[in-house]
Amino acid sequence: MKSTAKLMTVVVALSASAALASDWPSIYGPTGNANSDQKGLLRAWPEAGPKLLWSAPMNVGFGGPAVGDGKVYLLDRDEKVGDTLRVLDLASGKELWTFAYDAPGEFMFPGSRTTPTLDGDHVYISGPLGDLHALNTKTQKPVWRKNIWKDFGGATELPRWAITQNPLIYGKLVIVAPQTPQTGVVAYDKLTGELKWKSAALSGLPGYVSPSIVKIGGQDHLLMVTASVGRGKNARDGSVNGLDPQTGKVLWTYTGWQCAIPVPQPVDAGDGRLLITGGYGAGTAMFKVQKKGGGYEVTELFKNPDFGAHTHPPILYKDHFYSHYTINERSDGLTAMSMDGQVKWKTDQAPPFVRGGSILAEGLLLATDGNTKLYLVEPNPAAFKPLASAVVLEKGDNWSALALVDGKLLVRGQKELKVLQVAQ
Repeated sequence: MKSTAKLMTVVVALSASAALASDWPSIYGPTGNANSDQKGLLRAWPEAGPKLLWSAPMNVGFGGPAVGDGKVYLLDRDEKVGDTLRVLDLASGKELWTFAYDAPGEFMFPGSRTTPTLDGDHVYISGPLGDLHALNTKTQKPVWRKNIWKDFGGATELPRWAITQNPLIYGKLVIVAPQTPQTGVVAYDKLTGELKWKSAALSGLPGYVSPSIVKIGGQDHLLMVTASVGRGKNARDGSVNGLDPQTGKVLWTYTGWQCAIPVPQPVDAGDGRLLITGGYGAGTAMFKVQKKGGGYEVTELFKNPDFGAHTHPPILYKDHFYSHYTINERSDGLTAMSMDGQVKWKTDQAPPFVRGGSILAEGLLLATDGNTKLYLVEPNPAAFKPLASAVVLEKGDNWSALALVDGKLLVRGQKELKVLQVAQ
């Protein structure tokens, strides 16, 4: 009987742990593509929506949460004072500690822009004025600080919507893109802040895309997208670049797609294929990068103005892409597109999806509509198939990235952070 009881305890413990999702250490989670290993998602909600576990007041902003070791990290901002890293208990919402620094300044669409990045005993935050901090999460003290705009010859005037860089951890490095006339991307020793490399300046204007890693021919390439000069047929000089993440050397460049204000990171579609999306008439393009001789060859596969994204990259699931395609010029809502560039369906305004965040978990999409609603959607190329929806936020530009940990969905609005129970 004792052996049986012990076995049952182990089975229950294993079953419970299987339902838990990994920590969410950066803007698009542990995989970098907004995919979660969460199990046991609730497939139906009461009319009021998933159970609200707790909420915490926030200033206006767009910075999403990162989660590690039972703690929530979120960058908040007061335009008259500066930026504040807020650290809350995931279970209760109690604020555990904060770190603030002076960075006053106003710009269009006020508030924070970025998600903290967690790595070991450190958290890395990047503010809209270019301040990059590494903090020790145990001591709650800064370890080093840089200003990625001023340190590399940035102009007196910041980019129109300020600096938007989500720090990328790659081995011993933390990588960000200053996008100044002097340099495109830089890498620091993540523990000491020592500058390890800086790339040459990249063709194009400063945009709002953060560096990301993709696989090309089995090797890691660092992707960086810059903004075009002008829009539409007159757009020029913007570029998509593949760099060696160890040295910053530019390995290849693609200029067939131009976007005046690029925000979403490219999507790694496998086999050297990359999907890039944007607003402002840019639509989407897919191209393939492969080794050729001693370098790389870039081949454009297709373009489609009827699919795109404004703030967050599309979700790839079973050879189809799902994206919020409401931009300034059009309102297509949630849209599905095949791997070969064929749009399968779009919701238009029934229902509308604006610029909200999405997470793929257990073959389902958890997606905000960028305004008040949260949806649970079965991603299916045949048709839009919502399973549940509910109003969870006050009306506003609720465009922040989401996080999903231990059955808890973290949703940041313009006034508060909410934590909802979305799994058993």
